[in-house]
Amino acid sequence: MKWEGNRQSDNVEDRRSGGGLLGGRSIGIGTIVVALLGSWIFGISPLTILSLLSGGGSPTAQEAQAPAQRPPADDRMASFVSTVLADTEDVWKNVFAQSGGTYQEPKLVLFRGATQTACGQGQAAMGPFYCPGDQKVYIDLGFYETLKNQLGAPGDFAQAYVIAHEVGHHVQNLLGISAKMDQMRGRVSTADYNTLSVKLELQADCFAGVWANHAQTARQILEQGDVEEAMNAAAKIGDDALQRSGGGAVVPESFTHGTSAQRQRWFDAGLSNGNIKGCDTFSARNL
Repeated sequence: MKWEGNRQSDNVEDRRSGGGLLGGRSIGIGTIVVALLGSWIFGISPLTILSLLSGGGSPTAQEAQAPAQRPPADDRMASFVSTVLADTEDVWKNVFAQSGGTYQEPKLVLFRGATQTACGQGQAAMGPFYCPGDQKVYIDLGFYETLKNQLGAPGDFAQAYVIAHEVGHHVQNLLGISAKMDQMRGRVSTADYNTLSVKLELQADCFAGVWANHAQTARQILEQGDVEEAMNAAAKIGDDALQRSGGGAVVPESFTHGTSAQRQRWFDAGLSNGNIKGCDTFSARNL
């Protein structure tokens, strides 16, 4: 991926100097699966379950939040995610403007271990996530090592896809899609809500593809093998693949993000057409 020398976003908060929130132990990919399964079965937030599994709980006065600051200029990985975020800003600003709207840029928070969010205590073990309550994307950059070494999805464009997917959730929030999802919570069965969740996640994958399409057209960021990296990453974090990697059985009715094939299909749909109207997973007959 061609990214060096491109604009970096000013919307990056670095909370790593204080280690995020103190306390807690590291959690492997197997624990992520346990937490996700627990949330599906009991209707409890994965944030809460991961907090308990890591030996944490509600943050105390001693677990002080590190002050937000800009990442160091010589931090290559921080520069990379700042550049990817800037590219998503440029793309979505133009997409919204073409429809007569105004894009509100999200913040991206770098942290280690755990950090407080408007959605509760965030844990590195759950991977990158978006919190609509504060309109921020959160990532512990150590996730990229997990993505490469444990999940088998290396490459800088695979890493960019992860950021673009979370920004896709921000786009859904701005468009009111996330709010409609929240309104359905408790009104439908767990199985039906999981189905809606799958559609929400696949749409975020499609939005990530839309970003890649526009970024390539405007700045020719793609190099040979980049698309394959993103498609491989989409496959490795499919619900079926994650459940297998956790050593358990594949339980389709518990899926909340979509299968590997579905995630690849919708990312490719956005990449191919570059139009958010082509990302209407909620009306699609086949996912």
